[in-house]
Amino acid sequence: MSDKKIALITGANKGLGQEIARQLARQGHLVIMSSRRESGSDSADKLATEGLNVVHLLLDVNNRDDILSAKDWIEEEFNRLDILVNNAGVLMDRDATLSELPESDLRMTLETNTISPLLLTQHLAPLMMKNRYGRIVNISSTMGSLNDMAASPPSSALTAPAYRLSKAALNAVTILQAKELCGYNILVNAVCPGWVRTDMGGLNAPLSVEQGAKTPVWLATLPEGGPTGKFFRNMKEIPW
Repeated sequence: MSDKKIALITGANKGLGQEIARQLARQGHLVIMSSRRESGSDSADKLATEGLNVVHLLLDVNNRDDILSAKDWIEEEFNRLDILVNNAGVLMDRDATLSELPESDLRMTLETNTISPLLLTQHLAPLMMKNRYGRIVNISSTMGSLNDMAASPPSSALTAPAYRLSKAALNAVTILQAKELCGYNILVNAVCPGWVRTDMGGLNAPLSVEQGAKTPVWLATLPEGGPTGKFFRNMKEIPW
């Protein structure tokens, strides 16, 4: 198989997603940068001016028709997909309590952070299975670690119950996907990028997007026989 891979990054119009796209493109891969708004094409144009091989794809991960259209377009244009980074996500309930969590926030958070990555992988994994190669990276968080949530105190001061539930569920999805796809040379892992200076992380976060993207990019380019069904931070396995 060619060293040049086809990669799809969701939520790649800014922040961590954009930097993951940049780093993968710098390695020589063709990167599809998706966003739910057409204005996201500006990010792809920016990377293209850096001499990087990127294209923009309009994709609202919460829209089933968009997911189906994305699958058809990728199949028609490239007839394969090698790397999928499920990066798009929301944090709507930073200081909420579970007992007072608005139902609308819970449903939107689970839809975006858990259900959409699951459905996107359902539809795109067959393109990987056909070529018996794939790397799937689910952007999770230590806030979704049951081990961390049970700690007193947890590592984050944010309560964020919907966010925590969605990432814990995404971790479970990662384990199940890894088991189902392991026979096709498809490696599936979850990663906490750390507290990164993005719109979600805020200006006080200690890590740059360049630092935050390092482990997701490493997982997206794992060699044959690499780990699968694991949870990583700083390129080291961490507890679920």
